[in-house]
Amino acid sequence: MLELWQAEGAFPRIEDYLRAEGFFGADARGLVADLFLGYGLSQMIRRTSAPAPPEPCPLPLAVCRIHSLQKTPRTPGDFRVGEWTRTWDDTDYGAAVEGVKDAIARGDVYQVNLVQHLSAPFEGDPTGLGVNLAALRPLYPEPLVGDGWTIVSASPELFLARRGHRIWTAPIKGTRPLEDDDLRESEKDAAEHVMIVDLERNDLSRVCEPGTVRWPGLMTEQELAGVKHLVTRVEGLLRDGVGLAEILEAMFPGGSVTGAPKISAVDHIAALEPVGRGASMGALGRIWPNGDLDLALTIRTFAVAEGRIHLWVGGGIVWDSEPGEEIEESWVKARPLLASIGAPVDEPVAR
Repeated sequence: MLELWQAEGAFPRIEDYLRAEGFFGADARGLVADLFLGYGLSQMIRRTSAPAPPEPCPLPLAVCRIHSLQKTPRTPGDFRVGEWTRTWDDTDYGAAVEGVKDAIARGDVYQVNLVQHLSAPFEGDPTGLGVNLAALRPLYPEPLVGDGWTIVSASPELFLARRGHRIWTAPIKGTRPLEDDDLRESEKDAAEHVMIVDLERNDLSRVCEPGTVRWPGLMTEQELAGVKHLVTRVEGLLRDGVGLAEILEAMFPGGSVTGAPKISAVDHIAALEPVGRGASMGALGRIWPNGDLDLALTIRTFAVAEGRIHLWVGGGIVWDSEPGEEIEESWVKARPLLASIGAPVDEPVAR
């Protein structure tokens, strides 16, 4: 298994590792490679030299593990989650929202995704989380287990898929509780969504044949992970000779968890968020020996390390965002997750 704890050169190192192991080719039939990409890899595209926020738990920035598709299943054990706390209180989160709006007023950025971090004491088997989260139909339900850490995702969002020369992403922007019916009428959510679709279109154009990038089904409403979302598929045809590293360099991190323009948004995230994003807002999934891949964006994702469980939730901030509404949107996303693992769904206190 390859674990990377430094961002520099991560994508070429992942591709080199797979090639050195003989993964791409007929001899690898029956094998698959699990891939995790932490949001911390975004430091490679940052323009400012300010240090990144400290990470709340020790996780590698990237993991690649080759294994047989015929793995022996194991029975997950029980677990217990203690009282949740959060890093930001409402006042500080609201101030960060206003900070993004000030940056938009200056013309620095159009949208910034802000994430708040929750954590709680944890005892037992972290792979048991996957059983509880299965009802939310995650794209990649299998826990990724390392030495002293576990990542378990309930993400419904596709970061990237490839089949031969076809490649596509499906960004999510716009969220409502299941019982609400006004998502498609929201001008704010529509504007936020279209910004990210345009960003993903630009990213895909870096690796696709000119004129092949398209976005069918703009702003389709879907029920995902216990809430309603707006989703758009953005797709294209890869140029000949484009490899894994080049694809990841063009697309990572996903635009729906950064904002637009991407590089400016990543700089603002680093300046505003009090802790790192750990297992969240990156990617998790599989690569196949023929080069095809399926990667989920690690929203709605838990990490367990050093006796604590961690979760990150947030949303995109635009010019007409209101702090109270943005805070509530983050809880709309968190409540189904907390309920699924048997945790209280009340807002946790800030520490």
